[in-house]
Amino acid sequence: MNAAQQLDTVLLYTDGACSGNPGPGGWAFILKHPASAKEVEGVGAELETTNNRMELMAVIAGLEAVKRPCRVEIYSDSQYVLKGLKEWMDQWIKRGWRTASKQPVKNQDLWEQLDALRKKHELSFHWIRGHNEHPENERCDRMAVAAREALVHGMRP
Repeated sequence: MNAAQQLDTVLLYTDGACSGNPGPGGWAFILKHPASAKEVEGVGAELETTNNRMELMAVIAGLEAVKRPCRVEIYSDSQYVLKGLKEWMDQWIKRGWRTASKQPVKNQDLWEQLDALRKKHELSFHWIRGHNEHPENERCDRMAVAAREALVHGMRP
């Protein structure tokens, strides 16, 4: 991308929820375009998953919802996701998807999706404390829990 191109900025709020670890889980994102006040939401759920996978899925789905290259400010309460994107991923790739202790990277399939998505955008990362009355984080949490509960409820006879 050349320096003369001006990227739009979008705000991506994400959260994941899991009942048991592993267990049924849900994820949610809110994507805001401040210039137009447009908002997009997304949710999903899986029957047998982990909290970290749901946190990752929320970011993946949110980035997939961004249709053209943008400056994306990611807001998450997951240090795992934010540190993975900001600090760890490049080293994992250099080591063939191995951690510093030479163990396979957990959730490699999702990290690989994030690796491809992060190359399309200019990302910045903002950690927010979970369950601390941050409006979008609280909303994402409610949406993720509702998605998980809908999946569980839908499976009952």
